[in-house]
Amino acid sequence: MQFDFSPLQQVFSQLTELPDEAARLFHGRGRCYPSLEQLTIDWLSGQIMCTVFKEQDDDWMEALRQCLRSFISRGVEQNKLTCVFIQHRYRQDNSVEVLFGALEEQVVITENDLKFELSLGKKQNTGLFLDMRNGRSWVKEHSEDKKVLNLFAYTCGFSVAAVAGGAKQVVNLDMAKAALKQGKRNHQLNEHTLENISFLGHDLFKSWGKLRKFGPYDLVIIDPPTFQKGSFALTKDYQRILRKLPELLCPEATVLACVNDPSVQSQFLIDEMHREAPSMLFIERLENPSVFEDIDPQGGLKCLVFRNEYGV
Repeated sequence: MQFDFSPLQQVFSQLTELPDEAARLFHGRGRCYPSLEQLTIDWLSGQIMCTVFKEQDDDWMEALRQCLRSFISRGVEQNKLTCVFIQHRYRQDNSVEVLFGALEEQVVITENDLKFELSLGKKQNTGLFLDMRNGRSWVKEHSEDKKVLNLFAYTCGFSVAAVAGGAKQVVNLDMAKAALKQGKRNHQLNEHTLENISFLGHDLFKSWGKLRKFGPYDLVIIDPPTFQKGSFALTKDYQRILRKLPELLCPEATVLACVNDPSVQSQFLIDEMHREAPSMLFIERLENPSVFEDIDPQGGLKCLVFRNEYGV
């Protein structure tokens, strides 16, 4: 098998200074680097996490280790670098292989001056998706004095951004109560009062009445999983959410609707929004961080902004 690690070597050679905030250093998942499509590398507050998504042969893995060891041996800001590890995402136990230092499983990172606690080494996901950085920035910039509904809230990254941006109330909903508990922790890390923040550990499709009682909302964020066994399938269930929007929104409200399935294009959301909630006007697609380059412009994360034209 032929493989070329020079793009990764180039990233490391240019990394003369480690970032202060969390960052994706290398994104192979965008399919721009042949043979490295199953690799991502993140900088997470002193630790470098290399995630391998699919099992590779021994030569490929050894070439990766050599790249990492070469970077470590250069001694780039060793006072900042505390650990380098490989997460074998394809294994059932998501086992990690530490190449340098000692893994700190619970770590607090910063993004746009906001703090988030991540869990490294045991779970498939850390608790924050770095490709959504621009989406969180957009929410922070558009939340002042807004009542915000955060659907599929996970660990409440959007909620933290909304409160930091001056939101007057935020309602978070997610079936995973453990994720919401971590979301509450994220708010506390940022010294947010929880008085006007709700954490609802419910099934969305059984909770419309409860959500209406909290509403209407000035901003609704929809960031669902592509597939969640027994609860959500994107191409089938997204429409069920969109058709409920008119019951939840204020006139001139804004919706940030997201999808991260490479096979689903932006037009899917635009068409379904037009069909299910025709008062919603498509405004723009947010750009993804430049490091998340994808060979197909529609292959990566899609974050689409819509505005309610009802009553305008």
